Amino acid sequence: MVNAAYAQSVTPQESQARVLVVEDDPDLREALVDTLMLADYEVGEACSAEEALLNLKKDANYALIVSDVNMGNLSGYDLLRQVRADYPHIPMVLITAYASISDSVAAIKEGAVDYLVKPFEPDALLDVVGRHAGVKGAHTEEPIAEAASSQKLLQLARRVAQSESTVLVVGESGTGKEVLARYIHDQSNRRDQPFVAINCAAIPENMLEATLFGHEKGAYTGAHTSAPGKFEQANGGTLLLDEISEMDVGLQAKLLRVLQEKEVERLGGRKTIALDVRVIATSNRDMREAVVAGRFREDLYFRLSILPLQWAPLRDRPEDIVPLAEKLLAKHARKQKRGRVHLAGCAHRALTAYPWPGNVRELDNIMQRALILQPGRTIRADDLGLTAEAAFSEKPSLLQTDFTTTPAASGDFMTAVSGNSEPASVDESPALGSDLKQREFEIIRETLLAVKGSRKQTAERLGISARTLRYKIARLKDEGYHLDI
Repeated sequence: MVNAAYAQSVTPQESQARVLVVEDDPDLREALVDTLMLADYEVGEACSAEEALLNLKKDANYALIVSDVNMGNLSGYDLLRQVRADYPHIPMVLITAYASISDSVAAIKEGAVDYLVKPFEPDALLDVVGRHAGVKGAHTEEPIAEAASSQKLLQLARRVAQSESTVLVVGESGTGKEVLARYIHDQSNRRDQPFVAINCAAIPENMLEATLFGHEKGAYTGAHTSAPGKFEQANGGTLLLDEISEMDVGLQAKLLRVLQEKEVERLGGRKTIALDVRVIATSNRDMREAVVAGRFREDLYFRLSILPLQWAPLRDRPEDIVPLAEKLLAKHARKQKRGRVHLAGCAHRALTAYPWPGNVRELDNIMQRALILQPGRTIRADDLGLTAEAAFSEKPSLLQTDFTTTPAASGDFMTAVSGNSEPASVDESPALGSDLKQREFEIIRETLLAVKGSRKQTAERLGISARTLRYKIARLKDEGYHLDI
């Protein structure tokens, strides 16, 4: 259990992350607050979910919320749902009793980033908070990579980490793109600086800009205090823009300027703030298709995809499945104070034969569920609850982009970057070659014909601004594509 006496021996970290502790037990709340403050966190506290919501209305500039589950009229689950609705940029960790572990697993599916089971040691608290609050020096373990393609990918990731370039990581949902991003950060010269992650798909469009760039007091309704954005919080370190393909085109233009100028201006502010941030972006979509359809800016795509990486789906790297399962099982067994739990041989075979449509995220859920259903020391195939008839879609590679590289390096680079054992062919044309330009031209022309030449309606149908449409038409004209409409 966390206690104030132990908290005094915690080694301070270089961290300015703010954490809100919500706990109705005054002794435990004091111990939690003391432990975090002695580790150099800025800590706010609340004795109930209701008080926490009042505090957030006054000041929502927190990197993380740590909340007990069983409290008064509103539970930790109620607080989680409210935070997800009103403050989706703030991750939340739940503290639970052993008896309600299954509920905590369900809560993680609803949006909690992690959970702690009472009683827990101070190190467990600091480890969880460090991983989710963007604290400096909070290193993570090396990803599992038994498959040859995974080993090649990690080898390339280590090379990428030594550069200062932006990185684009693509792959299906649940493949572990954030894990790879953290690994790149940990292997870089920025490892002792903050790693800050933000899910662009989880934050409403009208809040994402302020979350990224920060805001001054009074910049918009509800901005009662000034607050730094994620770029400022990550200064000196790494910023992960998760699911960047979901970002609005208008905000993409502002993001591009920040990346180019290496400075940011808060909403409602008048001065620029110099930045030294390495940006890693992830997407589970075909980015080239999004560019052609006008949903993603071509210039931003090229800015991000200097060094693209792809985590293959779990079904394409079966050698990683059992080691991953054992690692996840051990992690959750420690949290649940279960001691050593192992997988039987029949469980190994069932795991390897399953197609894993949800990838590593699904595997993590299965391991948690198996621990709940099986109180013993051995997890067998029947405890996994896998169905051989599970439906999933065979998705194409998201990273079959052409690259212009030197002939001597192209084969090796493309093999490593795609995670495939067979070298990919390299087209000597630019990344978005003539075929892609032709398709973009056809889409714009067909849309213009459908709306009888109205460029305003064309821009609306394509989901881009009129200015972007004018730019695209002018660029196509310069390259010999004439609309004549």
